[in-house]
This record gives sequence, structure tokens and C-alpha cells, in this order.
Amino acid sequence: MNRQTKQRRAILNLLRRGYYHLTADQIHDDVRKEIPNISKGTVYRNLKVLRELGLVSELSLNDTVSRFEANRESHYHFQCERCGRVFDVDEPIDKELDRRIAKRTGFKISYHQLEFRGLCHNCQQ
Repeated sequence: MNRQTKQRRAILNLLRRGYYHLTADQIHDDVRKEIPNISKGTVYRNLKVLRELGLVSELSLNDTVSRFEANRESHYHFQCERCGRVFDVDEPIDKELDRRIAKRTGFKISYHQLEFRGLCHNCQQ
């Protein structure tokens, strides 16, 4: 990481501890426990830097807000339609899908995102 700041380190540590799919506001609320005077602007700026450095991913699901995670491996997501939580789906990425679509359309495909929707275990109760 270029300049390792206390704020950047706290954000990255939060996401690496398994707190996935958090919004910037959720990250801000949690990091404030460690750094009480951190501003939302600082969180947004540091998330941008961490994303540019390839250390976090920004998910723009069919949501109004972006979510962030430290898992850089390609993977699918499931979003609960009731509670809004987002889960990783343990399913191999279908690289053949990229090839089929590229062949059919002539597009040069870098990657694809696939989001599953429905009800999580808790919301099914």
C-alpha cells in the first residue's frame, strides 16, 4: 500500500475481518469505534484509494448504495429481498459464459457480475 494511514488500515482491517458487503456509512460507523473523529469524507476517500490499489472491491448491485469487501476473488452474490443483506455464493465463476457471449456479440468481455435474489434463511422463517 502506498501511504499506510491509520484510517486506511482500520478500514481494510474491518473488511478483512470478515465484515463483507458493508456500505461506506456502515464502515464509517464501525471505524468510529476505533477512530472517533474520522469523518465520512475520509472514509469515502480511503475506500476510493483502497479500490484503486486493488485491495477492496466495490459492489454496485441492484441497490442504491455501493458496498465494499476485501475479497478480491471473482465470485457471485446473493441479496435478500427482505432484509437487504448480501452473501457470497460459493459457486465457481462460469468463464464459458463470457466466451459464449463474446462469440455471439463480438464484444470483448473482461468479466461479468451475477447477482441472485430471494430470501435468506432468516427471512424465510
